[in-house]
Amino acid sequence: QVQLVESGGGSVQAGGSLRLSCAASGRTFSRYTMAWFRQAPGKEREIVAYIIRSGGYTSYADSVKGRFTISRDNAKNTVYLQMNSLKPEDTAVYYCAADSLGRFSGTYNAYDNWGQGTQVTVSS
Repeated sequence: QVQLVESGGGSVQAGGSLRLSCAASGRTFSRYTMAWFRQAPGKEREIVAYIIRSGGYTSYADSVKGRFTISRDNAKNTVYLQMNSLKPEDTAVYYCAADSLGRFSGTYNAYDNWGQGTQVTVSS
């Protein structure tokens, strides 16, 4: 098990940027596939992006391609989500998640460790 703590959420106007961080506990961070999910009011939780253990492969939801960038620093046990050109439809609670099996997966059920979430609000 790994504990995940997100930070960096907040309120921003459309077109602005935010950078989310997720700090993980433990010494096995580099073995995990890490992901960001989001959940808007009344909607299901959806994948935003994920990054494999080495950071050599990333995958994004179509809705954020070209605007968001996921990265990780295994020395700091931290994963990031740089969000640019934000839109009102990006408003959601953003969750950091870890897959202890290190799979190539954007599926909700593949992730067995979750953070508490951080709110991102984008106003028009």
